[in-house]
Amino acid sequence: MSEHRLERLGEQIREEISTMILRQQIKDPRVSTFLSINRVEVSRDLAYAKVYVSSFMNAKQTQLGIKGLESAAGFIQSTLSKKLRLRQFPHLSFVEDKSIKEGIAMVHKLEAIVAQDQAVAANAAPSDADKATEGSSEN
Repeated sequence: MSEHRLERLGEQIREEISTMILRQQIKDPRVSTFLSINRVEVSRDLAYAKVYVSSFMNAKQTQLGIKGLESAAGFIQSTLSKKLRLRQFPHLSFVEDKSIKEGIAMVHKLEAIVAQDQAVAANAAPSDADKATEGSSEN
């Protein structure tokens, strides 16, 4: 199957699951509306789809939400297979997507490095008063 079609199907599945979460159609109490479906990777043979889930909640609550989605996977698959009309609907597996949190941590590290570099540069550069005294002592 073409890559473009797999990407389109993954995007449709992502949108539908996100909508189900927002409309609270998944009745499991562990599934919070704060869960976010970032992307879906569909295998070439359409047998499996890996659903990447993230949240700004703590890690324990995110894991509980993923377990809730896993337990509701049959319901989600049957609902989506009726909407998307595929001959064979992929088996869904839910995985925590840590890329957003890792990206935020990376930005914080880069900001700290920039601040540290600016502090070192400010301490290393001679002040204007030092330059003036150096110039007068040379004459």
